Amino acid sequence: MAGRTPGPRDVRAWLDDHVNLESGVGTPPSRRVTAPTLERVRGLLALLGSPESDFVSIHITGTNGKTSAARMLVSVLGALGLDAGSYTSPHLEHVNERIGYAGEPIGDEDLDDLLRAVALAEDALGERASYFEILTAAALRWFADLAVRVAVVEVGLGGTWDATNVVDGRVAVVTNVTIDHVDYLGPTRADIAAEKAGIVSPGATLVLGETDPDLAALFSARRPARTLLRDRDFGVRSNVLAVGGRLIDLYTPGGSYPDVLLPLHGAHQADNAAVALAAAEAFVGEAIPASVVASAFATVRSPGRVEVVGRAPLVVLDGAHNVAGAEALRRTLTEEFSGGDRTLVVGFLREKEPHEMLAALGVDDAARVVCCRAPSPRALAPDVLARAALDLGVPEEALEVVESVAEGVGVALSETPPDGQIVVTGSLYVVGAARSVLVR
Repeated sequence: MAGRTPGPRDVRAWLDDHVNLESGVGTPPSRRVTAPTLERVRGLLALLGSPESDFVSIHITGTNGKTSAARMLVSVLGALGLDAGSYTSPHLEHVNERIGYAGEPIGDEDLDDLLRAVALAEDALGERASYFEILTAAALRWFADLAVRVAVVEVGLGGTWDATNVVDGRVAVVTNVTIDHVDYLGPTRADIAAEKAGIVSPGATLVLGETDPDLAALFSARRPARTLLRDRDFGVRSNVLAVGGRLIDLYTPGGSYPDVLLPLHGAHQADNAAVALAAAEAFVGEAIPASVVASAFATVRSPGRVEVVGRAPLVVLDGAHNVAGAEALRRTLTEEFSGGDRTLVVGFLREKEPHEMLAALGVDDAARVVCCRAPSPRALAPDVLARAALDLGVPEEALEVVESVAEGVGVALSETPPDGQIVVTGSLYVVGAARSVLVR
């Protein structure tokens, strides 16, 4: 049975008590890869009045860049006068960050009211939902209540069996496909692509940021009505470093967009911008004025993604949690933040191979490495991380092992000179904990 419906004071505790694949809390084998289902979330939504049918959606999947692309897409739609609902994951500091409207997170009172409604539906369903299923149902109910014109919905994991795959995305967006979450999605890029392709509904427009032609065939097999391919139908013509971000030239089927200032760090963000712009154009069905694009991208922020939160020393936060993300961070540091000795504050989840991740981050370039524990039950022990750093040639005197992210940040601030830099990375859990210390 689902259990007691929470009262007004304990609804967040009720949410946290549910199976959570992100944290690993309470996840029995029957709720892992062996038993995927959408029946629980569909049952919840039916009891909530089938809100997913009340609006159209743009559905986003991919290994990296989903949240940044979603934020950019919401900004472009807003500049067109289409204030969009948004559902992203995970959050950095507060669960409210996941559910938004017109770029602003849901308020505490609204979220608590929605969670109580979902709790009643769960009791009626007679089966315990997961943490992510509950939040998905709450988000979709809120979007229906607000009568949004469109919801930008980010997949939590994979695609086919993700709880968000109850929406019928008019536009399906794929940022890229690399290796991650192999326990759930399979060991190869083809396995992962096949799972992600599950969000593509027959008749939808597919915006495909992945350029491997062998993987593209897995997406086209889903029979989208139209497919827009990166580097053919849309893409980036120019991408150069600018003060505070990137100066990029984009193109879509509708036109060219030169000299767009994107106030985000990392060359990879230009690819996310191209995907977002192509998706917005596909949704509205016409070219978007260049002035609208410029104003929309000028306001984009993506916390925890190569985010600068301090100076003297420079402090950069990035939630790189897989090898591809770590490599992208290293390229960004080399291009945009070279010079000065570097302190890495690093924590991983135990599913990550620490040697691979540390090598991708360029641990050999660091003056010191602070190994900490991510604030998650799935955290890799910091001493295991430190042994991997030693294996890769980091001198013992350059290593610090601490228990918490807050301790790691404190050590880094005390030992890094004012002209140096601190990079906090390895997991969005680590970045969220560091943000709570560093950003007031």
